[in-house]
Amino acid sequence: MSATLDIPPLYELASYDSVDSVVDEAKRLAQQGAEEGTLVWAERQTAGRARLGRPWRSLPGNLYCALVLRPEEPAAVAVQVSYVAAVSLAAAISNLAPPLIEVRFRWPNDVLLYDAKVAGIWLEAAPAANDRYEWLVLGMAVNVENAPDDLDPPATSLWLEGAPEITVSGLLEVFSRHFLSWINRWSEEGFKPIHRAWSIRPHGLGQPLTLQLESESLQGKFVELDEQGVLHMDLSNGQRRQISARHFYSV
Repeated sequence: MSATLDIPPLYELASYDSVDSVVDEAKRLAQQGAEEGTLVWAERQTAGRARLGRPWRSLPGNLYCALVLRPEEPAAVAVQVSYVAAVSLAAAISNLAPPLIEVRFRWPNDVLLYDAKVAGIWLEAAPAANDRYEWLVLGMAVNVENAPDDLDPPATSLWLEGAPEITVSGLLEVFSRHFLSWINRWSEEGFKPIHRAWSIRPHGLGQPLTLQLESESLQGKFVELDEQGVLHMDLSNGQRRQISARHFYSV
């Protein structure tokens, strides 16, 4: 990859023309001792995947990246970085896109433009030892130029929604700065400011919700996201269920 990025020096960029999966490459680097802030970026993925090993259709012209983190927080708290990433991406898109574009969050790992998915965020980690992760990989894919046209729920791209001036490299540059700002704020102030930013853009609040977890599928209604980042869901059988991001990602 010939492109260079204007990103804060706290990141260590590892850029590729093509990898099997940015998440898998970041995991390999993490296992080899890569420092926190190692940012894997590839133009293409030959075997892109998302949560639970599901394939991710890696269309050309989109953003595929993964970040190595080594959080000091307990595992249940460390997974809040998925919300930090969502809030940071929304800020980056809002910074670059036309002012009336509507960015929303679908719990816990999708970023939407209006009601269509524009990005997915997911986490993978080393097994927790003493309730801490040796490393945590934050993966992200953003539809910049293109989006699959046969998904349900539907997907979209930044270009399709009227922002053709946004480039992959430009989006990653702006995201990297917003993420650094938000993760520092999270480290200093806790989850409260992240919760506040996420909660002004929720998708599906009070509406039917289907969640596919590693071991079960849940149907019910999205009640709230609490100040610890835990989803409260009223199941179709009348029970109230609380689901943490850690449970959702199975890390």
